[in-house]
Amino acid sequence: MENKKKILIVEDEESLAGALTLKLDDNFEVLAAKNGEDGLAVALKAHPDLILLDIVMPKMDGIEMLKKLRADEWGKKVEVIVLTNLSDNEKVAEVLDNEAFEYLVKTDTKLEDVVTKIKTKLKV
Repeated sequence: MENKKKILIVEDEESLAGALTLKLDDNFEVLAAKNGEDGLAVALKAHPDLILLDIVMPKMDGIEMLKKLRADEWGKKVEVIVLTNLSDNEKVAEVLDNEAFEYLVKTDTKLEDVVTKIKTKLKV
């Protein structure tokens, strides 16, 4: 069996997380977390190849998770795509300051586009 790349979806909106999992399941090993706290724990334990991260979540938001992730030796290098409904310029700047690869606004982005960006980034 081939070694699939791992994607971690950190998203509290279950319908979106489910849809993304279905879209990605054929090509990737998909892990999921419903908030930043769980997402950080899963990321640091499982070391996914890419993290799809929401910003507005319970317990710990995506920006806080991204900052904590970047403080870890492994976490400094992992690819992160932010997928959120926030289009606030300050939040975008804060996310990009923490070296997210891409910032996508959910309402402006089709699931197929997300999958394409992931495949491009991971060269699959």
